[in-house]
Amino acid sequence: MTDNTPVDPVLLEQLKKLQAKYNAMGQDLSSYLDGLLYADYLTYWDYIHLDTLLSLQNPKTQFPDEKIFILYHQITELYFKLILHELEQITANPQPGEAFFIDRLDRVIRYFRHLENSFDVMVQGMEKEQFLKFRMALLPASGFQSAQYRMIELYSTDMINLVSLNDRPGLQGAPIPALLEKLYWRSGATELASGTKTLTLRQFEQKYTTEFQEAGERLKSTNLLQLYQTHFSASPQREAIVARLREFDTLANVLWPLAHMRSAGHYLHKSPEDIKATGGTNWQKYLPPRFQKISFFPALWSEQELQEWGKAAFMETAAK
Repeated sequence: MTDNTPVDPVLLEQLKKLQAKYNAMGQDLSSYLDGLLYADYLTYWDYIHLDTLLSLQNPKTQFPDEKIFILYHQITELYFKLILHELEQITANPQPGEAFFIDRLDRVIRYFRHLENSFDVMVQGMEKEQFLKFRMALLPASGFQSAQYRMIELYSTDMINLVSLNDRPGLQGAPIPALLEKLYWRSGATELASGTKTLTLRQFEQKYTTEFQEAGERLKSTNLLQLYQTHFSASPQREAIVARLREFDTLANVLWPLAHMRSAGHYLHKSPEDIKATGGTNWQKYLPPRFQKISFFPALWSEQELQEWGKAAFMETAAK
C-alpha cells in the first residue's frame, strides 16, 4: 500500500541540507537514515545515565547520614564542574565580547549562589553523633582535596594572588612552580605541632601538582583578571562587569568559605584534637577569609575593604 501523503517542503529542504552535509564528509546519507530508522527512542534515564548516577553513593559505614554526606559533596562537585564549564568558555575566547563576558559571569554567580545557600543540607541535615563517627572512617580524605575548586581559583586570577600573604612580597614575578609551592591553601593541611604536610596534602600534591602547574602556565594571560584588564577595564560596560567580578569574588572567597566554616564548626569542637575529623586539615586557620585575605580581583576593592576582607560577613555569620 502506497502512502500518497505529500512530503512537507520544509522536510525536503532539510533533507537537501543533510545530503550536502554528508556529501562534504564523503558519507552516505541513506546509511545514516537507516540507522535513524532502526534506532530506539532516547529515554531520559539513558540520556543522563540515571542508573549509573544513582549507583555512585557507596558508604563506608552503616550510619544512614553518611549517604547525605556523600551526595552533598557529589552535588557540590557537579556545581564546580558547571562553574568550570563557564570559565573554560570565557578563557578560551580570544576576543570575548561584553555581552558574552557578562552572561557567563552571571552563570558562574548563579551557581555559586546555589552553593552558598546549600550548606544547610550539611549544617542541619545530619546528626552530629553520626557524623563524628562515620567521618573517622573516611580518613585521610577531605573536601580540602577538591581539585576542581583549585582549578576555579586558577581560572579566575593570577597565581600570585593565591599565594599566602606573607610570601607575596618575595615572589612577585616568580615562575609558576615557585608560586605553586606557596599557595595559601597548603597551610590548611599542615600539622599544627610539627608544621609538616599531612597525608591529606601529600596525596593531593601527588595527584594534581602537575595539572595545577600546567593550568597556571596556560592561564597566565587568559584568566578572568587578565581578560578584564586587557578587554574591559576601559569598556563602556565596565561598571556592570566590575559589579559582577566583585560579587563573584565575594561568593568564592568570603561567603563560600564562611558557609563551609559554619558547617565545620557545627560538627567539630574548636580544639586541635578534632582536626583529625577533617582529614587532618587545619580548618580553623584555613577557612576564615579574614586570615587568608584571598581576592581574585584586588584592584577592584579599596584598601580598607581588603584590610577588612570578610569581616562584615563573618560577623553576620557568627550572629546566626
